[in-house]
Amino acid sequence: NLKKKILIFGLGSIGIKHANLLRKIVKTSNILFFSKRKSNQYLSTNSYLDIISFNPDYILVCSETSKHYEHLYFIEKNFKNKNVLVEKPLFHKVLKLNLKRNKYFIGYNLRFHPVINFLKKIIKKKNIFNISIFCNTYLPYWRKNIKYFNSYSASKKKGGGVLLDLSHEFDYVQWLFGKIDKIEFKKIKKISFLKINTEDTAQIISKIKNINCNFNLNYFSRFEQRQIIIDSKKETIVGDLKNFSVEIFSKKKQKIIQFKKNLDKTYLDQHLLILKKKTKALCQVKDGKQILSLIDRLKK
Repeated sequence: NLKKKILIFGLGSIGIKHANLLRKIVKTSNILFFSKRKSNQYLSTNSYLDIISFNPDYILVCSETSKHYEHLYFIEKNFKNKNVLVEKPLFHKVLKLNLKRNKYFIGYNLRFHPVINFLKKIIKKKNIFNISIFCNTYLPYWRKNIKYFNSYSASKKKGGGVLLDLSHEFDYVQWLFGKIDKIEFKKIKKISFLKINTEDTAQIISKIKNINCNFNLNYFSRFEQRQIIIDSKKETIVGDLKNFSVEIFSKKKQKIIQFKKNLDKTYLDQHLLILKKKTKALCQVKDGKQILSLIDRLKK
């Protein structure tokens, strides 16, 4: 057990998920939530003074996206040399905030997905000309503890919508291939019957250097899918993040690599790397800001 004190802003489903995972490495009594809500399992407070005297070693910002700015501003003003993990995305829109006194990381945990790790190792030498990214998901299935139309995902003001909520796809694609430098086509709107005022579908054709890169994202499909398809000169690679598999199709053969299904491990790996100060692979603040300005360009 690590003797670390952990503060978590926001007692929603993702905050609780992190706490349940961190209990494996720290004492439950060393975890404090900052929230108006109460928890049966964990200590919680709604007082800024309490969290200053608690003096955490590690801080997680898991509040609604639109509250990230306020919480990060508070952390930056009152703490120094702390490790801070901000649930993605960094903010709900492009905002200026100088984050200097502490070390901040953005929670794009799919960087630690075995499929993405595997692709990162093998794609360096390939002649890739096309990438297609699919993320179909069904918003009403997301959170057990709240009706979907009351969640921040349903509200523009609170930072919902597929571009922000599914910004994992932008992060891992740029982590693998480099920055998206050109947007050639985009169709971003609400087309479903969901009771939300955010966009629920995004189709984007973009370029990363000379690689064609297509995104297809939505909130309304009951056929859940999370895949990246990579076409190179000699083969096609299908990375399936939902089924934890990679299929490689080449001239004569098809090869399947199956990984152990464990999404929780991607979150835990992220925490352990931060606590061990091995943070090179994590999403840094400048990457998080770059994703927000990309989304800003897409929305305009």
